[in-house]
Amino acid sequence: MNVRKVALGSIFGLAMFAAGFSVAQGPRHPNLRAAQDLINQAFDKISAAQAANEWDMDGHAAKAKSLLVDAKEQIRLAAEAANRH
Repeated sequence: MNVRKVALGSIFGLAMFAAGFSVAQGPRHPNLRAAQDLINQAFDKISAAQAANEWDMDGHAAKAKSLLVDAKEQIRLAAEAANRH
């Protein structure tokens, strides 16, 4: 995996994190907010691992980050669904 793909994926991932961040923040959804915080920590740790290993993880770290972005999106959708009820 080349560095350009990882960089673009990281930018996309950060954008998705920012989108999900605003929905589950606040006192209405403390458990969802906590889950988002843990996902953010995991994303940061994977990024640090990628940097330490010079991005050579056969794409598995990037896949894990993609799955975290998906999880964050599902949390955002859960918060929106809860807001409707």
